[in-house]
Amino acid sequence: MADKQIKKEKFINKTEWIIILSAIVLPFLFSFSPYVQGLLIFVMIWVVLGSSWNLLAGFTGLVSFGHAAYFGIGAYAAGLLFLHFKISPWWGLLLGGPVAVIVGYLLGIMVFRLRGPYFALGTLASAEILRIIFGEEEWLTNGHNGILYITTWVTKYPYYFIALALALGAVFSVKAVMRAKAGFYFLSIREDEDAAQALGIDTQRYKNIATVISTFWAGTAGAFYMIYMGFIDPEVVFSLHNISIITILVGIIGGVGTIWGPAVGAVIMVLVQEIFRSALFGLAPAWVSRLHALAFGLLVIFVILYLAGGVVGDWDLIRKKFGLTKKAETAE
Repeated sequence: MADKQIKKEKFINKTEWIIILSAIVLPFLFSFSPYVQGLLIFVMIWVVLGSSWNLLAGFTGLVSFGHAAYFGIGAYAAGLLFLHFKISPWWGLLLGGPVAVIVGYLLGIMVFRLRGPYFALGTLASAEILRIIFGEEEWLTNGHNGILYITTWVTKYPYYFIALALALGAVFSVKAVMRAKAGFYFLSIREDEDAAQALGIDTQRYKNIATVISTFWAGTAGAFYMIYMGFIDPEVVFSLHNISIITILVGIIGGVGTIWGPAVGAVIMVLVQEIFRSALFGLAPAWVSRLHALAFGLLVIFVILYLAGGVVGDWDLIRKKFGLTKKAETAE
């Protein structure tokens, strides 16, 4: 019998418990600043979106350029309840995910026939088609006038903790599925779909499973966005740049194919975006606020050149670079 028994890794490790507890305490540390609390809420929204995209693209190899489609559908699932039936959009928080799943499945029937860059272009086209439809069909969506809803709470705390619950749900649902048998099938599809199919894996089925989980969280994030912001229109929630591209950047910068990469990427992207949007918080000339796209481009170039695995994926490299690694222990 071996002297030491290998213990099964806990689902939530010590580091993750520290992250969760820190996230719970964080808004109270900024109780003096609703502005900062608002930024924290947006971080959580992007964690949900980034994690949903990462499962599909990072773990399954289905690179989507149209995640705004599912985000927008979720937002309108909540908004249309209020527009047509005067039902609180909070009920839409339960509806946004399932409706996005249905739409994602229908779109998947078409785009799953494609692979590689053609799949990416197919998802991009899907989001753009939805943006045009929701903008033109005023009888259904109120068109470009959008949908306005007076938010429920003045304080940020309820919104933050709901957003935190959604973010943790997205992260740990991805972790759970990647620890299960389905996760190995996802990775096999990412590495070589033809080989996976030859080994007897039902690749279509597992791509559908990945899509269901991914679109559910993207749609839920969209529904929460409608509730928190109190206003949506097609140009906002179906935006290629502000939703789809930023979602991809969240994954790339944080670390594609890592569990916590989207969370780290969300923090970085929200911080960089706000620094430039506010012109260095009012300390720089106003024209600096127009350089956010350039900043994102330079950040992506830096990550690709020096941190190809993203911050989380290349964390050991970062620690080594800054001398944060512990000295190797002497072998007994």
